[in-house]
Amino acid sequence: MIETRRPSAFLSRLVISLTVLVGVVTTLTLIVAGTAKAGEAAAPLAAVNPQIVGWGLIAAALSTALAAIGAGYAVARVGSAAVGAIAEKPELFGRALVLVGLAEGIAIYGLIVSILILNRIA
Repeated sequence: MIETRRPSAFLSRLVISLTVLVGVVTTLTLIVAGTAKAGEAAAPLAAVNPQIVGWGLIAAALSTALAAIGAGYAVARVGSAAVGAIAEKPELFGRALVLVGLAEGIAIYGLIVSILILNRIA
């Protein structure tokens, strides 16, 4: 029987904390860039509020980040179960591949939502 090792809790927490850190840094970068852009664009158009652009950028960053985190978690769970099922019954490869693809689709939906948000505030 093949013995497998589970990743340590420290490694799992490290990956999650690094993912959150990257999301926060990206959000702050988008806020700074968007506020500067909104300040430049506000001169000819007095109706543009820089806070609206800032909150729109936060929403776009959060929709992408949270969707990517959820997709990563789903792919990890579904992928490990799929590999176990394929090891026992190789004819389940097609079904397992579809399930992993559906889990990855969550990230694509988050990216589409953020593109829609960015188009709306531009």
